[in-house]
Amino acid sequence: MSDRLPVFPSEGAQLVLKNQLLAAQRGHGLLKKKAEALEMRFRVILGKIIETKNALVQVLKEATFALAETKFVAGDFNQIVLGSVGSAAIKVYTTRDNVAGVMLPVFECYDDGRDSYGLLGLAKGGQQMQKLKQNYRSAISLLVDLASEQTSFVILDEVIKTTNRRVNAIEHVVIPRINRTLIYVVSVMDELEREEFFRLKKIQDKKRIAKKKQEARQAALLEKGIDARYQPSLLDMLTSQGFPTPSYKKSITHQASTHYKT
Repeated sequence: MSDRLPVFPSEGAQLVLKNQLLAAQRGHGLLKKKAEALEMRFRVILGKIIETKNALVQVLKEATFALAETKFVAGDFNQIVLGSVGSAAIKVYTTRDNVAGVMLPVFECYDDGRDSYGLLGLAKGGQQMQKLKQNYRSAISLLVDLASEQTSFVILDEVIKTTNRRVNAIEHVVIPRINRTLIYVVSVMDELEREEFFRLKKIQDKKRIAKKKQEARQAALLEKGIDARYQPSLLDMLTSQGFPTPSYKKSITHQASTHYKT
């Protein structure tokens, strides 16, 4: 891979490279801020996952103990529960959360308040049955929260890796390459400017030498009695030798003489 961009050194290319460098620096800053925001949210979600898992362990422990108590008091009620299954009382809805342009799914559980097992435990063990229902409702709510947090955790982890790769690419590849190209263009333009200045200086020196030679030649002719400062034109030379004057010059001369006479 080349260490600079393939451009032709010119003022237009220099202006384009400066704009590209400014855009790359601005994009680098925005991506770095985005990565910082995502990492902050990532750490918050990680803390929530740890808290939710600890709470879920405690709730499941209590729910398991309540299930054992209920079975001891009310007997085996598995067949009664399976026979009473209808529509779900607890439903899960999905929403979206925008974090620095990244859409994270958020799961929320909704309890419509129906109790399909209201008559269960009516003969005996009613208190333990209510405690069992409450514990497992809490466990389901924590499981939904944990699923939402872990899904967001996985998505953020992938997006943070991609964003960091882009930041490193712009910082260590794109911006240095543009800088090297810009330095190359500036150096070539400076060299061309120095060559142009040297060429103009040589032209001025040659003109100065030619002028001195002309002045020396005129001085030599003046010493010989020849006035070389006046060089007659070809028309004057032809007129002095008796050739007829062109018609356009006669008309101009006639008009001028008529004008002065009036």
